[in-house]
Amino acid sequence: MNLLFYINSIHEGGAERVMCNLCSYFANKGDNVVLVTSFIDKWEYAFDTKVTRISLFDDRISGNRIVRNFKIIRKLRQVIKQIAPDCVVSFMGEPNFRAFFASRFIKTKWVCSVRNDPKIEYSGIIGRIFAKWLMPFSDGCVFQTQEAKEFFSDKLQRKSAIIMNAVDKRFFDVNLANVEKHDIITCGRLTSQKNHKLLIDAFNRIKDQTDENLIIYGNGELNSELQCYIRQLGIDNRVFLAGQTSNVIDSIKGAKIFVLSSDYEGMPNALLEAMAIGIPCISTNCPCGGPKEIIENGENGYLVPVRDEAALSEKMLMLLNDEKTQCKFANNARDFSINNVHPDVVYCQWNAFFENVVSSKSGK
Repeated sequence: MNLLFYINSIHEGGAERVMCNLCSYFANKGDNVVLVTSFIDKWEYAFDTKVTRISLFDDRISGNRIVRNFKIIRKLRQVIKQIAPDCVVSFMGEPNFRAFFASRFIKTKWVCSVRNDPKIEYSGIIGRIFAKWLMPFSDGCVFQTQEAKEFFSDKLQRKSAIIMNAVDKRFFDVNLANVEKHDIITCGRLTSQKNHKLLIDAFNRIKDQTDENLIIYGNGELNSELQCYIRQLGIDNRVFLAGQTSNVIDSIKGAKIFVLSSDYEGMPNALLEAMAIGIPCISTNCPCGGPKEIIENGENGYLVPVRDEAALSEKMLMLLNDEKTQCKFANNARDFSINNVHPDVVYCQWNAFFENVVSSKSGK
């Protein structure tokens, strides 16, 4: 197959990492793969050298938002015409919007993918119009959760698939037998979506009942604000903002428990990776349903209501003090991960979906 993937950037974020991994998989399989981004950043996720990289960034792309989008769409359309892919694959709201217009009336299939809560990603009048009336013109759509799928029209749902994110094989190879377990750990961008303040407040409730510390990996716009808040609470000797890590496995494998405190998510990679390693996990039961599709409450992890500080602190303390439940969650999480998010499972699903789309008559 001749595949063109399009996303704004590959600097950070779960969707960006998933796209880079997908590009590498299909390139190594022998397909011709082109990765197109709107921008270039100093630090970016790695991808296989067999993947051709094209950036649409140009100093001449300026003006207001409408003008900039028009110019990017025009450049993307030129690239699509030049590459002539069997299928254009776009991730996330803005790239999906551009890919729709850039691929119109060109002999290529277009697959869009929803990577976050659609109520947030497609909010506003333009977003709702695009989601309801234009996205169904795609040749296929990949969702991460059933809840996200149900947001869209029946027409789009009929030509869609739900595919979870693949977790890198290295996470399945981790041996925790001789690893000393300590601390509560989380990973994620320091943004309002991740709601690290909730986790900090929940930890503050139980700090005198545990010797474990709270370690938060990630960078973001709320770094200074969260650091000030931690000092304000007087727990800067117990809660640590550890910054972005270049080695997630080594950073989290010694965690006693892993906690995701987000207000909304698609399919959270950080949670999937922790479960694949075999770390006991707690997550908010946030929209659009990612955590509840991977955690069976009380069997392979705990789910707590969104923004419920009391419930989160209660489950954190309960799990920290219960080695039997820790072992149960760890083993069941590993089993779930092997059967559902191992790369051999997930990439076969993507491959089958693309082959079906490319071989089918256009349903636009």
